[in-house]
Amino acid sequence: MRLLVRFMGFLFAAGTVVFLVGVAGVAGAIWHFSKDLPDYSQLQDYEPPVMTRVHASDGSLLGEYSKERRLYLPIQAVPKLVINAFLAAEDKNFYEHGGIDFQGMARAAMLYAQNYGSGRRPQGASTITQQVAKNFLLTNEVSFSRKIKEALLAMRIERAYSKDRILELYLNEIYLGLGAYGIAAASLVYFDKSVNELTVAEAAYLAALPKAPAALHPVRNRDRAIERRNYVIDRLLENGWIKQADADKARKEQLIVTNRSNGAHTFAGEYFAEEVRRDIFERYGEKKLYEGGLSVRTSLDPKIQVMARKTMAAGLVNYDEAQGWRGPITKLDVSGDWGVKLADVKSLSDISPWRMAVVLETSDQSARIGFQPGRELGGAVSKQRQTGIITLDGVRWARPTAGAARGRTPTAVSQVLAPGDVIYADPLVTKEGTAVEGQYRLRQLPEISGAMVAMDPWTGRVLAMVGGFSFDQSQFNRATQAYRQPGSSFKPIVYSTALDNGYTPSTVVVDAPIEIDQGQGAGVWRPENYSTGRYYGPTTLRNALARSLNTVTVRLAQDIGMPLIGEYAKRFGVYDELPNYLSYALGAGETTVMRMVTAYSMFANGGRRVKPTLIDRIQDRYGHTIYRHDQRECRGCDAPGGWKNQPEPQLVDRREQVLDPMTAYQITSMMEGVVQYGTATAVKEVGKPIAGKTGTTNDEKDVWFIGFSPDLVVGVYLGYDKPRNLGRKATGGALAAPVARDFLKLALADKPATPFKIPAGIKLVRVDSKSGMRAGPGEGGRTILEAFKPGTAPPDSYSAIGVADAEGRLPPAVAPDAGAIMRPGGLY
Repeated sequence: MRLLVRFMGFLFAAGTVVFLVGVAGVAGAIWHFSKDLPDYSQLQDYEPPVMTRVHASDGSLLGEYSKERRLYLPIQAVPKLVINAFLAAEDKNFYEHGGIDFQGMARAAMLYAQNYGSGRRPQGASTITQQVAKNFLLTNEVSFSRKIKEALLAMRIERAYSKDRILELYLNEIYLGLGAYGIAAASLVYFDKSVNELTVAEAAYLAALPKAPAALHPVRNRDRAIERRNYVIDRLLENGWIKQADADKARKEQLIVTNRSNGAHTFAGEYFAEEVRRDIFERYGEKKLYEGGLSVRTSLDPKIQVMARKTMAAGLVNYDEAQGWRGPITKLDVSGDWGVKLADVKSLSDISPWRMAVVLETSDQSARIGFQPGRELGGAVSKQRQTGIITLDGVRWARPTAGAARGRTPTAVSQVLAPGDVIYADPLVTKEGTAVEGQYRLRQLPEISGAMVAMDPWTGRVLAMVGGFSFDQSQFNRATQAYRQPGSSFKPIVYSTALDNGYTPSTVVVDAPIEIDQGQGAGVWRPENYSTGRYYGPTTLRNALARSLNTVTVRLAQDIGMPLIGEYAKRFGVYDELPNYLSYALGAGETTVMRMVTAYSMFANGGRRVKPTLIDRIQDRYGHTIYRHDQRECRGCDAPGGWKNQPEPQLVDRREQVLDPMTAYQITSMMEGVVQYGTATAVKEVGKPIAGKTGTTNDEKDVWFIGFSPDLVVGVYLGYDKPRNLGRKATGGALAAPVARDFLKLALADKPATPFKIPAGIKLVRVDSKSGMRAGPGEGGRTILEAFKPGTAPPDSYSAIGVADAEGRLPPAVAPDAGAIMRPGGLY
């Protein structure tokens, strides 16, 4: 008995020693692994990389920019269904354990022992808290030391943060495939839905992804993905979080994903979105753009943008088709599966409704074409094959540009197309605008390019921007990056300079040949009017601008001086510095469409400084406004107690006055004349008050029109990227003005015909439209109401010098004089 007692005492002592040694070992291990643990307190202020989202003015999504496609969603905004799906898949006891699931660890240890030496990856038993510790603070290393650190961190995190905070971090950090981080982004990427719109099946699929997103790809591994999704559905049912009927319905649901692109989401807004991206990058840098979670509200009006894109593309295509058919994009062997071969040909994604196709067979009356098939999410070519017919009506425009048949209208489809030709086609539309079912029209990508900008003249908000025919074809934005000669569209800057410095719309200048000695061996410059050989003699500034007379503009520039014109050009933002050469008065310098539209906006708004913007405001990830374009003070906008019959709010506009409001109205009135009876008569068809000016550069390389209504300014230019002649009689009035006309007809369709506002102080005097002199009683015919500043109205006649006859003509000896400018009271 005594021996037994001694033996039991020995066992107890030994056990105590072993226990103490074990405790010491565990304590030592904990101390060893704890001494270099990461600082988990950083989770408190954790700011994950969040995508920047750009919206149009109506709130529609324009674009998203990110390195990790993530939207941060507070736990309060996550639906219970989504939370339960992830708990069912990853950690059903999350709200009960203290950071470590010991039962799960035991199961994982048993599986590890069974699979030891098999080369299989050990099964984890990580709780959601442990995954947070690993994802935020550790690496993906597969080792016991990492697991120990993970467990230690998990227990510390559980003591420091609430369960909801831990779950919020997890749901926003996890990678779920297809470039999506966090549940909010994944919901958009996979299903194009917000999380509160997800079905049981969709939520279960997202919850299945954290373990192995690539292995559960919805297309490449569809069966495995559905199996894992259904497993999560079963766990939801087992835990009592969904009903049997919901589970049965969810299991039968097809796994259909809608892959959401990362580019511009508003049709035709690609150039605009890219310009906004560049702007944000320059303001805040790359990290803020791609990780800062900015919310950007832009000035883009989607409806106006579509109008601009439609009319600009039509203008480019119409000109290009008039030049003839240049041939197919490439050729393919159409034997076998032509769809797979055609799918490998690069096509443009932003020129809908145009579609790439291959000609399968031809005859005199038609050609059968096969359209390029799409690709599934996994990259495989779709098995669907769609065909159509191009009839003779669809190729009548396609006159050959070379060979014996050059310029002849085709009489057979086979003269234009052959089997294997890769082309573009879009639905054939009748003159009444009805699409003919199954029939298509041949198209070709235009070689000519150009740009259009539409702006609110009062705020500088860019409502629409077209930087070329296709962003997918060329990301070069011709609206902001292409510096081209504006030609005669610059002349209103010259004329407004004159009007702001003592001239009037009735000032008479001689239109006649002129010679300018350029000095320093540069020779003699002889500027000519576009209609060479035709001169009008004494001409008012109004008529000279309407006819775009070069010699009158040069004489005017001589008289007021190029330095003064350069100063006004700088004020208007057209040029940073304008050389003191008279040719620059005719638009020989280079500028952009954006700059020209901004300048004309100052005519439209009464001479106020305008700063163009594509961005209305920017908010950070917390909703704080960090940028706002409109800096006007609003007195009375804050009404804490609500409406109490106080005076209405007042906007205080402290922007610089760059042009006298009366001068702005005078030049606007003169440019109305350009539209009514000058070089831009094509725009009369709009049927609303429009002012504007055309422009054509030397050798017809670029054509322009800039015009405006009281509340909308539009600028258009057309030209080849490598400038070359556009052809005989290619002018701003013939090519650019019709594009602007078609746009303005759409944009102003539901707007009233509002006249331009006449500023206080302007006097409207009836004058002879040809001579500019005050009209006498009973004179009708060619009299107009002209706008004059106080004290500048014309007299009844130019009595000081009798050089003009009754028709206002100057003697021949006077007409060629380079300085022939006549104002009331004399000849200069």
